[in-house]
Amino acid sequence: MRISPFLIFFSIVLTIYGFLNYYIFRHAIHAFPSPSKYTGLFTTLFVFLVVSYPVGRILERFWQSWISDVVTWVGAFWLAAMFYFFLIVLVVDIISLLGWMIPSLPSFLIHPTAELKAIYLYTSMGFVGLLLILGHINALNPRIRTIEINTGKKAVGMKEVTIVMASDIHLGTIIGPRRVGKLVNTINSLKPDIVLLAGDVVDEDLKPVIRQNLGESLRKISAPLGVYGIMGNHEYIGGAEAASKYLEEHGITMLRDKVVNIKGMFYLAGREDRSSNSFAGRKRLTLDSLLSGLDRSRPIVMMDHQPFKLEEAEKQQVTLQLSGHTHNGQLWPLNYLIDAIYELGMGYKTIGNTHFYVSPGYGSWGPPVRIGHHPEIALIKLKFD
Repeated sequence: MRISPFLIFFSIVLTIYGFLNYYIFRHAIHAFPSPSKYTGLFTTLFVFLVVSYPVGRILERFWQSWISDVVTWVGAFWLAAMFYFFLIVLVVDIISLLGWMIPSLPSFLIHPTAELKAIYLYTSMGFVGLLLILGHINALNPRIRTIEINTGKKAVGMKEVTIVMASDIHLGTIIGPRRVGKLVNTINSLKPDIVLLAGDVVDEDLKPVIRQNLGESLRKISAPLGVYGIMGNHEYIGGAEAASKYLEEHGITMLRDKVVNIKGMFYLAGREDRSSNSFAGRKRLTLDSLLSGLDRSRPIVMMDHQPFKLEEAEKQQVTLQLSGHTHNGQLWPLNYLIDAIYELGMGYKTIGNTHFYVSPGYGSWGPPVRIGHHPEIALIKLKFD
């Protein structure tokens, strides 16, 4: 791993994280009457919530225990709470700004009394708490998304292949034995011909995965044509080589800039993640180089974790590209930001004769919360002439 990009990335993240929390705290503390015996307690609790997630993730690397698990879980939920508290505070500030511009606005919106400030605070806390509960329940109940694709190409010996695809599982402290067991049982119940894991199988640090022996659950995935995976950006953040080795040892064939011929029927290609150069100094192959020499009249299924530059796959006559990474923002309204960044942030699309599917993922990064959409496992019926 190259240290400089790693440190730069997390320095930026922590700076933004600190600013957002300070912004929320300054508004929240003013909701208490001055002086108040509760301000000290509130400040202590707020600081604990803020530091929980980074401290929990650091503890996991050096001292894994129920304490590190609890701190990580508390901090993970705070990430979602922080996001929605920030939106609430931002709306309050916008209203205050409008008050200076539009004097006719009601005074209780512009200059609320101490009692109203307290009501706003407790109402916001209740609203955000309810959002977290509902979002967590949603995250625990993934849907099966069924997609039928007519390729228009011939595959030797078969007219249809059933693909089960899951992305962004994020194995670790948050996505533990129960969630992984549910994933494996659901996959097997769909009776796939082949299973494809499209990156971010591991949530950065491998130690919680090893401690909980999550790889043994992955071994139980059953598919006659095999189980294949690719690297995502989180494998590279946490250590790509160790993650790849662990997954290979537990029954997943990792395709790292590699193409395999599936029983003479179709090609399956897996790309290195586009972050490989930034975090590991490993430059991935161009798509032209990766697919060089393949018979383009036969179906080509390709996994590429991050759905950028879709036109390249269409140019290279890829039949189906499967991606993840976006989580569709995970927390509403971040899905609108995803739509602005990616040509396809979630769902199905065709460009020319190439089919694309971007999954919002099975697990979650950070908060075990999804709001605005459902986590999923994709069941793809790929049909041939």
